[in-house]
Parts: sequence; structure tokens; C-alpha cells
Amino acid sequence: MKKKIKVFYVDAFTTDTFGGNPAGVIPNAENLTDVEMQKISNELNLSETAFLLPSTNTNADYRIRYFTPTEEVDFCGHATLGTAWLMATKNNWINKEEKIIFESNIGLIPVKWIMENNQLTRVSMTQVRPQIKSIDINPKIIADLVGIHDTDIDNRYPIKIGNTGVSHLMVPVKTRQAIDRAEPKLNELKKMNNDFNISTTHLFTFDTNGEFDIYTRDFCPNIGIDEDPVTGAANGALGGYLYLENILTNGERHQLIIGQGHAINRPGILYVTITPDGENPIIEVAGSAVVSIEGEILV
Repeated sequence: MKKKIKVFYVDAFTTDTFGGNPAGVIPNAENLTDVEMQKISNELNLSETAFLLPSTNTNADYRIRYFTPTEEVDFCGHATLGTAWLMATKNNWINKEEKIIFESNIGLIPVKWIMENNQLTRVSMTQVRPQIKSIDINPKIIADLVGIHDTDIDNRYPIKIGNTGVSHLMVPVKTRQAIDRAEPKLNELKKMNNDFNISTTHLFTFDTNGEFDIYTRDFCPNIGIDEDPVTGAANGALGGYLYLENILTNGERHQLIIGQGHAINRPGILYVTITPDGENPIIEVAGSAVVSIEGEILV
């Protein structure tokens, strides 16, 4: 006999249906096998689907797992945010606790509510402490792989790998126009990312005409996604990179507004807060969300 499993699409980092980054959310996944989770994720065909399970960790409320259409990944920012938003609004978590804690493959992820006039406006997740490391690859090769001119690379900032649980290649670009016209060579980019054990390649620029603080795009063919519309994990890692590389002033608290997804008609906004705390800052990524689809899937 087939199981009926509740399934939701949640558009993260937006207040508008069909904006931001859609995530699948399965709130009651305790009776699903790994194979079934992978098949559901492939059927939904979203960049990531999150599955909630009971946690054996006494410091966590739930265990959360993430699957792309092709594989399990250790962390996904927009699916975390979408799951927390869904549980706060549909399952009344908002009236139970001021925050919830997810147990993930990268550790504990605290998520708190941001309220205005007794209404949920955003949820904010604290990411794993950031790390950066160098990469031995010619910037001209990276420019070619992501489909921009080598003169578009902003040489004021280093190309490095940033990590708040998952590795992302940070590629500074001079203009938003160059980022928008990027046409990556996906098969070759996939190989490069696999060679260096990178989850995504993240283009960023400060050239936003005052609309945001930073504008980004994110390519990740090696985990089964050509382009992730609005990514919490990569932009959190970007915040850590900017702080640890002294591009942002050390010892000060920074609040960044980041725009992403506009080039592929999935515009979204992320709010990244960087708080000094010794050598490694605390990175929080916040945003809104909207439930766009709810139903059942037969497994």
C-alpha cells in the first residue's frame, strides 16, 4: 500500500509567489527511506528538497536532510529558511518558541523569528563559522568557465573558497551587467568544481546602482543544478569571506542586503548579518518566504 506524504513548495527569500528560490519541504519524513527521499527530490525537480525527521540530539528540535534531484547535500540555506517558515506558519511553531534548532549533517542550525507588529516578517538562521582557503587556478580559466571576459574579473579582491558548512568559490566581478550576461560552460565548470571539491561557483559584485549592497549569481552543475536562484549557503559564505579577507572592516558588525535571482526571473533578497566574535565572526542569513504549493505525493 502506498504512503501519502504531505509535500510543500516554499519560495524562499521573497514575499512573492514565483519569486526567490523554491524548495520542497516534507515536514513528516520519518517513515521514508533514503531511496524514497531521493526519488521524491527527483520527482519535485527543485534545486533542493528538505526532509524533517525526529532528532536524537537533545539540543535539537528536528533533524533536517537535504536532497537535490541527484544526491544528498550537507546543507542548503534556502531550504532551511523555507522549512522554518513553513513550520512557523503552518505548524504554529511561532507561538511555541522564539527559535528552533535543526540538526544537520554540518551541525546544529539555530533559526529565530523576526517579528513586526506580531507578524512574522523574516526568519534568520545562524550558519557554521566561516572559513576561507586559497585555490590554485588561473582567473582567466575561471572567467572562461563561468562565461564572462577575463577583464570582467575584479582584481581588487581574491578568488577564494568560502565555507560556512559547504564550499563555494567566490568570484569577484566588476559589474552587474557582466554577471547577468554570464553563460557558464556547465560541463567544464562541473569538472572544475568536482576537482576542487567545490559545491558552487558564486559570482558577486558591489556594482548594484544602490539597489542592494551586493549582487550575486550561483552556478552548481556538479550537484545537479545549473543555477541556484537565491542561495542562503553561498551568500552566508560570501559574508564570511568578505570579513575574513578584510574587505569589510574587522571588529565591526555588518548588515548586508544581497540581491540574487534577477537574471533568471526569480528575484530574491537576502539579509546577511556579520557579528564579530574573536577570530571567526557569527554569520546570520535572513529572509522572508511564501508557501506556493501544498499537496500530497504517493510513495
